[in-house]
Amino acid sequence: MSGQLQQVIRFGFVGAVNTCTFYAFYWPLLHLAQLPYFVAYTIGFLLSMVGSFFLNTYFTYRTTPTWKKFLLFPLTNVTNFVVQSAGLFALVHWVGMNKTIAPLAAAVVAIPFTYVLSRRILVPRHQERDEPETAAPKIPVK
Repeated sequence: MSGQLQQVIRFGFVGAVNTCTFYAFYWPLLHLAQLPYFVAYTIGFLLSMVGSFFLNTYFTYRTTPTWKKFLLFPLTNVTNFVVQSAGLFALVHWVGMNKTIAPLAAAVVAIPFTYVLSRRILVPRHQERDEPETAAPKIPVK
């Protein structure tokens, strides 16, 4: 199996973990704190983004996290947020989908956009071209 295909599979796995993390924040904010669904969605999204950065850095792309990457990483999530938000709004208001499950359906649409952008930010160009896939690096955050 090619390195890129393995990377896509790992990205999918990380996405599933990140979706569960998001939902672990979203559900209680929506149902227990009784926040409006979009406020609960936004808070859950922002909190799960930090975990997503580290999982994608170490596990998906097997590269070293840096402050620069950490600060640029939200750009991938801005795209993800816009695509998912539009999908969430459309599913809840136009399709009539339940607001508890609509974020999960909207997340599926954003996957290809997020993969392309996160790879561009987290994988150095020289590693993309030259280096074979290696084990995940150690933790130094620069």
